[in-house]
Amino acid sequence: MDKIINFYRMQADENLLMFWLKEILIALLIFSVFWGLSLVLQYLLSTVAPRFTAYTKTDLGDRVLKRITPPACLLVIFAGLYLAVHSLPLPDKAQLVSSGVVFVVNIVILTNIAFRMTDEALSWYGIRVAERTGNGGLDRQILPLVEKVFVIFLVGAALITILKHFGYDILSLLTALGIGSLAIGLAAKDTLANMISGFTLMIDRPFRIGDRIQLASGQWGDVVDIGLRSTRMQTADNTLLIIPNSDLCNSTVVNMAFPDVKGKGRINLGVAYDSDVQLIKSLLVQIAREIPEVLEDPPPEAYFVSLGDSALNVSLFFWVDDYNKVFAASDKLNILIITRFRDNGIAIPYPTRTVLLEKEG
Repeated sequence: MDKIINFYRMQADENLLMFWLKEILIALLIFSVFWGLSLVLQYLLSTVAPRFTAYTKTDLGDRVLKRITPPACLLVIFAGLYLAVHSLPLPDKAQLVSSGVVFVVNIVILTNIAFRMTDEALSWYGIRVAERTGNGGLDRQILPLVEKVFVIFLVGAALITILKHFGYDILSLLTALGIGSLAIGLAAKDTLANMISGFTLMIDRPFRIGDRIQLASGQWGDVVDIGLRSTRMQTADNTLLIIPNSDLCNSTVVNMAFPDVKGKGRINLGVAYDSDVQLIKSLLVQIAREIPEVLEDPPPEAYFVSLGDSALNVSLFFWVDDYNKVFAASDKLNILIITRFRDNGIAIPYPTRTVLLEKEG
């Protein structure tokens, strides 16, 4: 009797062994097929696909293919591993753990592929804009922000997908996140207002890093950084002025560097009433043309502005190729004007006032 029991036991063990060998072979076959598919995909992406992207006008396709080829092949391998593990008749808990781990790895790889494609596209776009406009501010300001927002979106989508796969209630989680976001928004409304204004400044671009701007308060300086919360401006006395972005969006700002960096200067002066105004205007234009910093186009111009209390008011307008040279050119012009006026006997009168006294009786 014991021999019969041992025989059937050995027969059962042998059948069980054969059953597991069969299932393992099937799993290995599935994994091997996907391994081969990954090699085929690598060949297509690295050899065949570049032949088609060569006909495009840009190198974006080649750059994207180069970035996504390794993780795409790895994704196919882990997809085969997921199906192979899922095909094995494991206990429910072991099946859930093993397939869940492989599923999470696949989501991470898929998220990495999406990130690489977006990162390459944004980098390519930033280079194109810098080459077209001659300004690399976009690459330093907007693109990192867009990339961070997209990364947050990808991570959130990946987490939601993973939680949904394991049977968690996504609706309640999203509701909790929405209520929490509302509470945070109400508590930090000023900070959020500055952040939204900063994003608006980066998109609308009323000024760029390096531009000289003048605020509504009269303060002026060069923009050194545009952040999410504030903009930093270096003033003429080498101090750093930090302005909240919401203030910049809601006030008038003068951009001295737009549409180009040419600057216009003005010199006001008064001459005696008995002076020859036409001669003075011609002399001022001639003086301006002797200064190397003053441009010939647009040409310098002199105008008789008004009749003052004690002088005839005349203004000289001139242009320089860079607004930073306005003060230096004005200094040279003032020195040369005084010298030439003295040589030509042109008086610059002091303010005078005549007082008439009447005698009584």
